[in-house]
Amino acid sequence: MATIDALPDIADQVAGRVPILLDGGVRRGTDGLKALVLGARAVLGRPYLWGLAAAGETGVRRVLEMFRAELELAMALAGGATLGAITRSLVTPRR
Repeated sequence: MATIDALPDIADQVAGRVPILLDGGVRRGTDGLKALVLGARAVLGRPYLWGLAAAGETGVRRVLEMFRAELELAMALAGGATLGAITRSLVTPRR
């Protein structure tokens, strides 16, 4: 099972009692948006490491800039000015 597919059930079970940090399968801003609306408090992932390996601190900064730009675009396309304005209905879970 993919991490993103397990996330909604886990988020429902912990019901906000502990923060969920999703690490796995996050490659772009749209992945981050899906994880956040499905219950993650934050996302981690390998792209930061790729940026570090490619260009050190500058590479990590660039990865974060790209991720943020992709996240903001995905939010705008989903019709939400804030993360709180975007609901789980945006994502259709695989079952």
